[in-house]
Order: sequence, then C-alpha cells, then structure tokens
Amino acid sequence: MAEEAVSTQPQSSVAPLGSSVIPIVNKLQDIFAQLGSQSTIELPQVAVVGSQSSGKSSVLESLVGRDFLPRGSDICTRRPLVLQLLQTKRKPDGSEEYGEFLHLPGKRFYDFSEIRREIQAETDREAGGNKGVSDKQIRLKIFSPNVLDITLVDLPGITKVPVGDQPSDIEARIRTMILSYIKQPSCVILAVTPANSDLANSDALQLAGNADPDGCRTIGVITKLDIMDRGTDARNLLLGKVIPLRLGYIGVVCRSQEDILMNRSIKDAIFAEEKFFRSRPVYNGLVDRCGVTQLAKKLNQILVQHIKIILPGLKSRISSALVSLAKEHASYGEITESKACIIIFLPQTGLRKVSEMIFS
Repeated sequence: MAEEAVSTQPQSSVAPLGSSVIPIVNKLQDIFAQLGSQSTIELPQVAVVGSQSSGKSSVLESLVGRDFLPRGSDICTRRPLVLQLLQTKRKPDGSEEYGEFLHLPGKRFYDFSEIRREIQAETDREAGGNKGVSDKQIRLKIFSPNVLDITLVDLPGITKVPVGDQPSDIEARIRTMILSYIKQPSCVILAVTPANSDLANSDALQLAGNADPDGCRTIGVITKLDIMDRGTDARNLLLGKVIPLRLGYIGVVCRSQEDILMNRSIKDAIFAEEKFFRSRPVYNGLVDRCGVTQLAKKLNQILVQHIKIILPGLKSRISSALVSLAKEHASYGEITESKACIIIFLPQTGLRKVSEMIFS
C-alpha cells in the first residue's frame, strides 16, 4: 500500500516562500548539468553533511514526506544526490506528487519505491555494486504539494573504515568531496549530528567549521533526541550554548532503523515527533527550533535570503563570462562547422539561456 504523504509546509494561503527565486536557480543548475559545464560559477544550494548513521536520510525523507532513499547498515549515499523539492498545487486525483531524474528526461515516477530503486541502480552504474563512491551527481526533482521549495545536495556520509571496493583512503576522499561543495560561499551547510554523541566531536560541524569558520552559512540539525541518556536533554545544544552558529539549530526526532523495518509511516513518525516535544517541558519556548516542519520552513527562508544576496554577483560573473566567450568565439572567424567552434558555442549558448533567465 502506498504511504500517504505528510505535509511539512506551514498551512497558509500566502504564496510559498521562494516560489520565484528558487525555481530560477533550479533551472540554472539543470542548464549547467546538461552542458557538462566545468564553469567556476557556483549556484546557491543546501549541502547536507553528516557521518554515517547520523540520520541524514531520515531527515531528508521527513522533509519530503516519502520513503525514497536507499537504506542499509553500510554507506548508502555513494554519489551526491541533488534533490530539488518543488511545491505543486493539489489535484483531485492525487497525481501531483511524482519524481523526475535528469538522466531520464520525460519519465515520471509516481511510485516512490521505484525512485529508490532507480537511485540505487544509477549509483551502481557509476560507482559499482560493492560500496564504491563517485563524485558524479544524480539529479532528482520531486514535485509535491506537501513540500516547500528547497534544493538540497545529499552528500556521502563520513565513514572511517573502508568496506567493499572502497579505497583505504575513503575517509579522506569523502571529506575532500564534501569540502568541494561546502567551501563555496554560495553553499548553505546543513550539518547533521545525532544527539547521543558529543557535539564537540561532530564530523559534520568540524567540516562546516573548516569551510565556514564564522558559522554564517551553517545550520545545525540535532537528530535522535529521543534516545539521549535519561536525565539529559538537548536544550543547550538547540540554544547554541555549546557551539554557536549564527543560523542556529533545529532538533528533530525522525524514524529509527527499527521504525523503518517495522514499516512505520513518516506521517506517524511526525505525529510522534510532535507528541515528543509537547510532552517534554524542557523544550517549552523552543517551538521554532523543534521539528521537521520548522526545519523545512527555516531552510526555505534561509535559501531564499541567500539567493537574494548571491544573485547580484552571479549576474556580474555571468555577464563577464558571456563577454569573454563572445570574444573567443569571434576569434575563430567564420569556420562555424569546426569542432572547436561547436565546443565554444555550446557553453556560450547555455550562458545566454542563463543570462535571459536572471536578467529578465
């Protein structure tokens, strides 16, 4: 039986936050991805960082309200997954909720278990079937009335011991891959840390601190609050009294591996999360820092603000790139059928599309 989707968006008649700027950035990402551009132009996005078994996958599935990510006891995210969440209008037949992969244009996946299988199959095609890791992206769009517009990059979890076909330096390779994303000033960092571990030893916060020493681009997510030792709580963590972050922290209680094995729905898990926070007086007054719904809202708001800050510089860099490419193209004269001209023309065409989108 298909699981009923659960909404993580605030109930309001107001147009969704980011309904104008986030789709523009999504289209820009698609253009660069299709051109295979090695451009130095970096687009705003949210990178999700955490160690293996930190709860990253559960957080992402809770944001979507669906089971769609590969699961297992070993490393599951073996290629960067660019996940574009796009809010749609509700339809009477329920056909408004589906996924699309960039590598399968025109094909819609209405069954989210098929999305999981395609992620796994596409991962194996590039990274092999024995735990290998690749930095080549998988790009997935999910259209649903139950999400807010957010673009996330799910990165491989930080692991210490190589398994399967992983090289002996797998930890260093994954850290390098993560840093290649989060070092960019255009990237917002979602650092996921389980509450039952020492925050000071968090791999996610350590990497985020290297890339964003001022903490102005990093949002902390504290998972697994429900399995903290008795007599302890995460109040000081959520208030930023242990490791301060300018964008703050959100605490969440997502499904455990046991919940998943027992087929507990995400909808039931979100109800249980709400009950958990209501029943713990220690979290009174922290409503804006608790729960998946608050996380979705905060991510959407921060990404919109970040895009607005980045956009003027993005326009300037694209204009400069257009001028430079136009000069290089002109230097080839009228030999329009040469391979050299075709290679130059393609990125220029892409940049023209980009320019039209963000200057209009």
